[in-house]
Amino acid sequence: MDNLTYSIPGLLFPAISLLMLAYTNRFFGLAKLSRQLLSEYEKSKSEILEKQIHNLRFRISLILYAQSAGIFSLILCTCSMGMIPFYNIVAWVLFATSLLFMVISLILALIEIHLSVIALDIERNSILNSVSK
Repeated sequence: MDNLTYSIPGLLFPAISLLMLAYTNRFFGLAKLSRQLLSEYEKSKSEILEKQIHNLRFRISLILYAQSAGIFSLILCTCSMGMIPFYNIVAWVLFATSLLFMVISLILALIEIHLSVIALDIERNSILNSVSK
């Protein structure tokens, strides 16, 4: 096995930083929407709004877990770089584990995006049903 160099784990730092920024922006957008829907729900008690709120809550949880996995990936990547001069095999294991957590983070973000489409479908169907009545 080749020696792990600083440049290999160093490649993850910009990617993780951009992902964290994207996740944070997504979280703030969902939180704002959640507050709006809760305000509307207090007035109307609409079943459709209730479905959307439940969907949003789950999506916010997915973003939280995606961020957590991304942060853990960054921590492991940093530890990997710290182990390079001492135990290269441990550095490789930490780096591989950080890649695994990055993949988990991306999968969670993908699931959240799919749920976002479902939420849009709920809203679209609600509008189409109210127009056709």
